[in-house]
Amino acid sequence: MKILVTGGAGYIGSHVVQMLVEQGTEVVVLDNLSTGNRGAVHSGAALIVADLRDRAALTAAFEAHQFHGIMHFASHTLVSESMRQPFMYLRDNLYTVINVLEQASRHGVKRFILSSTANLFDQPQRIPIDESEALNPGSVYGETKFMAERALTWMDRLYGIKFCSLRYFNACGAHPQGHIGEAHDPESHLIPLVLQVALGQRDAIEIYGADYDTPDGSCIRDYVHVQDLARAHILALQALVDGESRVYNLGSGSGFSVLEVVEAARQVTGHAIPTVSAKRRPGDPPVLIADSDKIRRELGWETEYESLRAIIATAWNWHRSRPHGFDS
Repeated sequence: MKILVTGGAGYIGSHVVQMLVEQGTEVVVLDNLSTGNRGAVHSGAALIVADLRDRAALTAAFEAHQFHGIMHFASHTLVSESMRQPFMYLRDNLYTVINVLEQASRHGVKRFILSSTANLFDQPQRIPIDESEALNPGSVYGETKFMAERALTWMDRLYGIKFCSLRYFNACGAHPQGHIGEAHDPESHLIPLVLQVALGQRDAIEIYGADYDTPDGSCIRDYVHVQDLARAHILALQALVDGESRVYNLGSGSGFSVLEVVEAARQVTGHAIPTVSAKRRPGDPPVLIADSDKIRRELGWETEYESLRAIIATAWNWHRSRPHGFDS
């Protein structure tokens, strides 16, 4: 089996690529390296440095390889940036997925895994959030994922492309061997930002809002380890071999507040990690926790990393050994 992984040099994509290669799958990564890192790509995978907006390069990749499935990670992914640059997100995120789907339809590729987001649930009516929750994107970024899911529904109906949309909650952690991990520039995720304080790269961590209706006043989020996410992709791909299209919410099912994350990081790193209070950010809901019973029931998915300290320990191992990411 040969799988195309778009954005496979990125954070989650690189972990999935490694898992695929280790299981004996032939992998082709297509990435423009604008945010991904060449050093994150497993040596057993082929890397094509190209942009999905380049239709000629994409056509050449599909003509050179017979893909049995596609995992699509390539995307702009920053919520706040999408609100400042909506046209870039709408143009690039939609144009790229359409280009890939067009090639898939032309070359008979019938299995497609979409990297989606919990940002589809801006103001959920129920916590934890299951797949029956009404879709209400919380940003332009979330809107592009919603539109991608709708496009996939039509591709299934018109071309028989079976898809699985995996709606991540807060991806975190790093590979337990410590050779690949989270390296964004700029960084926007809580755990790496907290660990930057422990590394002396920041003076303190900002707490956006201390008056939410939660036990300690800070936002609560569902943190799911990147290795657990990678396993979900493998299971989803296998399920599409003879199965129907489906969507899954992916999280640990447990919620931790911002202050709980900071305290766990203090215990793991031995650093004081000072905090400073800041105003709430517009659009931040108090609590987001996934109900992942559907994927557990249907595909047998289980999370290996359930302890917040264990998750942060893998991230700390990565950030401490690579304080400047892949440029270290």
